[in-house]
Amino acid sequence: MNEFVKLGLTVIIVGSVFAFLWRKGYLLKISDYVSETREELRKCTWPTVDELKGSTVAVIMTTFLLGVFTVVVDFVIVKLVRLIT
Repeated sequence: MNEFVKLGLTVIIVGSVFAFLWRKGYLLKISDYVSETREELRKCTWPTVDELKGSTVAVIMTTFLLGVFTVVVDFVIVKLVRLIT
């Protein structure tokens, strides 16, 4: 019986929120937003598979080089601080 009460309260709360959003027009705004977003995404030019692979390799290489640079700079700073102290 206790679980039925919880379920009933949950249904009432969700229904109330849905009714409030519908009455205020928020559901229509969300629907408009989704449809406009789909429309804009149809206008986009999407990369080909080869362009996507090239961009992925460029991002991976850049991340790797940035990581190496960070490690080298950290190593040099640690050596300088130990030399000073």
